[in-house]
Formats: sequence, C-alpha cells, structure tokens
Amino acid sequence: MLKQDTQPTDRYSPLPTELDSAQSKLVYVTLEATGGATTGDLSRLLNMQKLTILSVLSSLSSQGLIEETGSAYVVTN
Repeated sequence: MLKQDTQPTDRYSPLPTELDSAQSKLVYVTLEATGGATTGDLSRLLNMQKLTILSVLSSLSSQGLIEETGSAYVVTN
C-alpha cells in the first residue's frame, strides 16, 4: 500500500540521531521517501524478512519516529 499521491522531493530532512543501525536507517528513509508503507511493501522493497521489518518498526515506533496509520507505517512529523 505505497501512497501513490505523494510528490517526489529533492530534499529530505536529516536523519534522526536515534537511528543507530543500518536497517533502521534504511526502513526510516524508505518510509520517508514513499510517504508510508505496509510491512509487506517494506519487505518487498528492501528484500528483508517481515520478522526483521517488524522488529525495526517496533523500535522506530517506541522512539516516536514513526506511527502506524491503519495498516501502513509513516514517519511522524
């Protein structure tokens, strides 16, 4: 469920300093670039197992960096 209505941008905000692993950075940047994605979307896009994706999403969510909106995850503003 990638959000199709988002406009590409040439600028992204700096990565939060809380991101300490390559996987968390990759998931965060993907969510920021796509405007939101489901676990299935992230698994396919990043070629990562869903269990790994869920672990990263849980960590990002507990840090307040992302939130779940329905079945998708988005970067918090």
